Amino acid sequence: MIASLLIANRGEIACRIIRTARRMGIRTIAVYSEADAGALHVRSADAAVMIGPAPARDSYLRGDRILAAALETGAEAIHPGYGFLSENAEFARAVMDAGLIWVGPDPASITAMGLKDAAKARMASAGVPVTPGYLGADQDDAHLAREAAIIGYPVLIKAVAGGGGKGMRLVADPAEFADALVSCRREAMGAFGNDRVLIEKFIAHPRHIEVQVFGDRHSNIVHLFERDCSLQRRHQKVIEEAPAPGMDEATRGAVCRAAVDAARAVDYVGAGTVEFIADASDGLRADRIWFMEMNTRLQVEHPVTEAITGVDLVEWQLRVASGEPLPRRQEDLSIQGWAMEARLYAEDPARGFLPSIGRLDAFDIGDRVRVDTGVAQGGRITPFYDPMIAKLIAHDATREEARRKLAGALDRAVVWPLRTNAGFLVKALEHPDFAAGHMDTGLIARAGDALMPDPLPDAEGLARAAAELGGAGALAGFRLNGARQGRARVMVEGQAVEADVLPCEGEIFRAAQGRVLLSRHGQSWEVRPYRAAASGAAVAGDGAIAAPMPGTIIATHVAPGQSVSKGQKLVTLEAMKMEHGLTAPFDGVVEEMPFAQGAQVREGMVLARIKPEEG
Repeated sequence: MIASLLIANRGEIACRIIRTARRMGIRTIAVYSEADAGALHVRSADAAVMIGPAPARDSYLRGDRILAAALETGAEAIHPGYGFLSENAEFARAVMDAGLIWVGPDPASITAMGLKDAAKARMASAGVPVTPGYLGADQDDAHLAREAAIIGYPVLIKAVAGGGGKGMRLVADPAEFADALVSCRREAMGAFGNDRVLIEKFIAHPRHIEVQVFGDRHSNIVHLFERDCSLQRRHQKVIEEAPAPGMDEATRGAVCRAAVDAARAVDYVGAGTVEFIADASDGLRADRIWFMEMNTRLQVEHPVTEAITGVDLVEWQLRVASGEPLPRRQEDLSIQGWAMEARLYAEDPARGFLPSIGRLDAFDIGDRVRVDTGVAQGGRITPFYDPMIAKLIAHDATREEARRKLAGALDRAVVWPLRTNAGFLVKALEHPDFAAGHMDTGLIARAGDALMPDPLPDAEGLARAAAELGGAGALAGFRLNGARQGRARVMVEGQAVEADVLPCEGEIFRAAQGRVLLSRHGQSWEVRPYRAAASGAAVAGDGAIAAPMPGTIIATHVAPGQSVSKGQKLVTLEAMKMEHGLTAPFDGVVEEMPFAQGAQVREGMVLARIKPEEG
């Protein structure tokens, strides 16, 4: 068995690998960039080596530095996780040439499956069904247009080296083909350094079905059943589950056999995923499921397979890399229950899912589901890497029970002050089509704004937050002697809101410094008492306008000595990638404007002071 392992990755996958390695008695070594010096994976490992500046190209993508760190620390093996260098055949070869163990497939297998056109041609030769399309070497624009016409519109133009939705264009009209081809090639060259493309028939009602496969060096290859990754936003997976809804045993048998055949065709060793696209216009049928690509690594969504099979896939990886045979035979594997995974991201659905960057002052997911994360409360989401906060994995006896359990965990998630997609995920899980298992990769696009979380808390949440503030003596003039005692005005994210006052029972609050952090339906809001505050501001005293959160002054709209009217904008603060206009609470004269444009301010700093008009 491997004695010491360097993890050539970061975040939740590095932490997840460390957990299994520690349970197996394996010493772990982390690598980290300057931006990750205090990261959870660094603190969790037995040793850690800094490998470069924050940008991935200068650190996590520097195979030479990672290899040097492994040799320096006496590591026996390198596990690449997923992303970064996990499917880089040259890096895998360099690791093996240095006399270290590569926890992954042979470089030849990575190369064979690395280009979509070559991989599909190889699969077709092995008898694996492939999507109708053009995989040829002739890349002339006119020739590609003719092939698209033969296939029949709509078609997909796909970069042969693509992945993650990049280098892909849907073309419904022949007149649009030329422009789409230019755009696809440009994106492919920028992302992958290769602008060759293939043409595929577009499937109108596609389901994304993938099969987990595993091979060893003793000629054993098994599958661990299928996953459904059809719920996607812009070709990025959002919620994954295992097994696939509506998959009968005959179709499951056919697709899983095809996956094993694909793995055998490249003498596959280790964990891999064979991805298929299914035409689900008439349900899942064996004759309408085609090979799409193979990922020669562990997948982000591997925990749902672990949940339904009882297998630790990282342990299998380490055992196979150590030369052991697979721990189980095919007949020993079966499906137990149902599992779903949701990817919790630091991003703001209200602003086009822009990343939300900063410190996690509050982070609590609870313990009702499995949580794989690479951050802890007090940690930071930086602009340098993928903004995933955590993966939440629910497992239960039935799909409906797993769905409800996952939605419940997301509903109760507390993350602050960063924005997250938790509310969006809850609505996606509760969408009638998803709940019924009637989805395809276009469901989220069709649902549109129906999946967007609400900008403010619901009435019940506000009422309970108002009660919590009143109970702390923060709402002057209100007494909580009964179930409902009038109304209160509170500030929510800088907005004045009227709320009933109800007793607080069973809600999630974090109270501090005269404010409440209210968490409901996957979202968190800061609620403060209203004290003649300016809209969009906190009040440090009469006429003193304080910053509601840390940020940058991007504009000042008035000057000292200037007369202003109630509601007039004084300062614009940019915080958490959003602009907050802070306005005058009453008519008066500007006494003080202590900060200029560009200044960095902390929460509570006075940004303006207004003197009331006499009389």
